[in-house]
Amino acid sequence: MSDTEIIPQKPAHIRELTVRSVICGLAVAAVMGASYPYIVLKLGFGPNVSVVSAFFGYLALGVFFKDYNRWENNIVQTAGTAAAQTAFMCILLAAFDMLAASPGANFHVTLTPIQAFWWLSTGGLLGVLLAIPMRQHFVVDERLPYPDGTAAGTTLMVLDAGDEGAKRAARALAIGAIASALLMLMTEDARVLAWFPSVMTLGPAIVQSTGVGVNWSLLSFGSGIIIGFRVDASMLLGATLSWVVAPYALLHYGILKPSFTRTDVLFWVMWPATGMLVFAGLAGLVIRWNVLKKTFSNLTGASADSGTVPMKWVGIGVLITSIAVIFVLKAIFGVAIWISALSILLSVPLMLVGLRVLGETNWGPISALSNLMQAVFGVLVPGNIGVNMVASGNTGIIASDSEALMQDYRAGFMIGSTPKNMAIMQLVATPVGAAAVAWMYPLLRSTYGITGEHAGLSSPTSRRWAGFAEILSHGASALPKYALTALVVGAVLGIVLAIIEAHGTKWVPSPTGVGIGMLVPFAVIVVMFLGGVVDRVWQRRNADTHERYSVPLASGLIAGEAIVAVVIPLLVAIGLVH
Repeated sequence: MSDTEIIPQKPAHIRELTVRSVICGLAVAAVMGASYPYIVLKLGFGPNVSVVSAFFGYLALGVFFKDYNRWENNIVQTAGTAAAQTAFMCILLAAFDMLAASPGANFHVTLTPIQAFWWLSTGGLLGVLLAIPMRQHFVVDERLPYPDGTAAGTTLMVLDAGDEGAKRAARALAIGAIASALLMLMTEDARVLAWFPSVMTLGPAIVQSTGVGVNWSLLSFGSGIIIGFRVDASMLLGATLSWVVAPYALLHYGILKPSFTRTDVLFWVMWPATGMLVFAGLAGLVIRWNVLKKTFSNLTGASADSGTVPMKWVGIGVLITSIAVIFVLKAIFGVAIWISALSILLSVPLMLVGLRVLGETNWGPISALSNLMQAVFGVLVPGNIGVNMVASGNTGIIASDSEALMQDYRAGFMIGSTPKNMAIMQLVATPVGAAAVAWMYPLLRSTYGITGEHAGLSSPTSRRWAGFAEILSHGASALPKYALTALVVGAVLGIVLAIIEAHGTKWVPSPTGVGIGMLVPFAVIVVMFLGGVVDRVWQRRNADTHERYSVPLASGLIAGEAIVAVVIPLLVAIGLVH
């Protein structure tokens, strides 16, 4: 997003944190927190629900109050997103169950709903507090696009505006949403159009086995439009390296067996990809150190205005919630205090890197980065699979809550919302999301199954987390051959590309894009790239219509699929759909 972007200011007489916005926000938070685990466990990842929450807020407020405003709706969508992001960590609960079912894992931890609630609540609240000062740096100073947040902000404005320009933008958004929703029904529900495949595979069998093909998703297409051509192309480069080039090379050098699976490839390519993501992100922070330093200095003491949460308050909150997290981990799992404290400290660089990756690519890398934390704790506490899962999971809980919340801050920044009010709503909604997933997960587990040959919700991300823990329990020798060397090579390339990128060279690939492209399925990346191509051609052929309609249309493409992905599991949960 351009530095010249004009940000509207909220009218002085408008109130956003009202009784009705809080009540509606809590209701939407409960819905999002209860329905989101189904999506995450089914797909292994979760689409951002900022746009979905904005639509639900529009319905909740619009039905009962004709004089509501976009700033109140932003409070509602903030609550829904905060709850859903807390519920995302159901992947960790599933990984626990997978390990407990594995005969060779010697893992016997099964969380009760109350225990899950306390862990997710304390870790999530700490993540919310740590994200507050990050807003100024990533959203205000660097103006990272955060495409789902941009889509949510556009949706809030379109739903609230009444002029002719807004009506045209609303029509573009509606067309995109309807098309995206219909396509998802065609590809995901065999009862609608069984002949329309969700993924078309391409090429020889060796790359078909790694998922090389096309995933018919207009959500991915719309994300590609907002992200932009350069990062889209960088992600396609990374995906090609991982899912086309790597299988042949790893087979040639005997690292893979002929009967390899996509997971086998992922366990190797995740090392250079993670090295590139982490060190490119850290290098970018070092290069922009003056901006980062200015960010935090502007937030301290009297420098913070009435709309910003003072750093003193954040510091006190972080201290209290950190103590609470350490106490919960000790009481529930018996984890040593120093390990819990270290997991909290390590969540900060994960958060910094993850927020940059998300802002540039619209893909949250926390689950992949948490695998790196598994390796760290595997070295510090070798052979202890329980500590490995809990400590790495704790970093993931804290860091993941910051991801979607930065999308909220991006949407709020676009309409001039007050950051302090948004932070308050995030803090209120996070325990609601924790309670919802703690209640919903056991129901999903008993209904669909998490483990076993016929499990209906066997999350690929949870399997990777559990499988990596088992590998590490056998020591460093169990790591894939040349994995650490690949980590170093990826780190060096990430630093070099970040330095070149910082000097304004447009042709150099984005290290963030390359790294995330190496981890995300090829079939998803290729559709995002097509979105970037269409956006570039549209901009050059008709700059006027591109400026007016590209973001609303892309927002609709993101919203349609996201709404279907959230509503259908809710209908399943209440028994209206089988």
